[in-house]
Amino acid sequence: MRIGIDGRYIEDHFPGIGRYTYNLINKIPEIAPEADFLVFHDPRLLNTRYDVEDLARHPNLQLVSVDVPTLSLKEQHRLPSLAKSLSLDLLHSPYYIKPYWLPCPSVVTIHDLIPMIYPQHLPHRWTAWIFRATASLAVRRTNQIIAVSESTSRDLARLFGASQAQMTVVHEAADERFRPFEKEQWEQVLHRYGLPRKYILYLGINKPHKNLVFLLQVFSQVKTKAKLVLAGREDPRYRQARKEAERLDLRERVVFLGEVADRDLPMLYNGAELFVFPSLYEGFGLPVLEAMACGTPVICSSTSSLPEIVGDAALTLDPLDRDAWVAALAELLEKEALRAEMSTKGLRRAQTFSWEDTARRTWLVYQRILEP
Repeated sequence: MRIGIDGRYIEDHFPGIGRYTYNLINKIPEIAPEADFLVFHDPRLLNTRYDVEDLARHPNLQLVSVDVPTLSLKEQHRLPSLAKSLSLDLLHSPYYIKPYWLPCPSVVTIHDLIPMIYPQHLPHRWTAWIFRATASLAVRRTNQIIAVSESTSRDLARLFGASQAQMTVVHEAADERFRPFEKEQWEQVLHRYGLPRKYILYLGINKPHKNLVFLLQVFSQVKTKAKLVLAGREDPRYRQARKEAERLDLRERVVFLGEVADRDLPMLYNGAELFVFPSLYEGFGLPVLEAMACGTPVICSSTSSLPEIVGDAALTLDPLDRDAWVAALAELLEKEALRAEMSTKGLRRAQTFSWEDTARRTWLVYQRILEP
């Protein structure tokens, strides 16, 4: 059995999807030693996070170098040609932008439908149209869809008419390196970034659906010496959060940390008093799981996939209820025992997710197609 996986998404432009793709590819050869895995890889794409070459240590995995950038028309003819010449039995695309006409069965992973649900947050109107067209093709031109949450599965059914028989929910997981560390270890990293001793952490991009303006408004009403640290890649098209921080005169209380080296993320979570995630919509919400895996108490939204992922291990609140967020932040910052209780629950919850389980469930999807 020859399984192709499009590994080109292991690149810096796709941090979350790249993490999913790398970890799946890293685990699935061990789950299915009887199969041969051929991983498409474009070494020209910028990748500062993962050692793709190391994946070839698996005896049943071969890296196939392709000169096809992601999000290009070239992939619509080059990848099907490769699938044919390599005699693939199946091709798995970890993103909805995929080759739509293939000589073999295919699987696509769909992570979220943000452009459909919040089109008003897109920089251009035509972006929503392109997303609808390409996502619709992905749904119609594939044998099986992997949805990363029940929430995404429901959205696919509602917005594209995808049937339950066509979809399988396969959760993601936090990497094993996201775990509690000794204080001496994470303090060194925090010192290098110039972070305060007490801080509340948000990690993610600054797009409008992440609800950072709301978070800043909430924080401005909380009396605390802790600072709010906003970490993650900043898209220069969205300046609302920085403008709101200036309007609220929070320059001394808020740290815009920007992108953090991937190796330092576990320490960043470890050092935080709380992790806050007021996002309006998440296909999965990996940062909340990573925070819990590090033992950091979590407050997140009660929308989309987030309650499904955190269970009762985090405090979930309406992402538009400012008073509830102010009260919750104030209470958790004040009550160390409550934070400790949430930390224990979070650690226990995070342990129920693993990349081995993700790979195992994904392999079952492949088998359902190839061995009906």
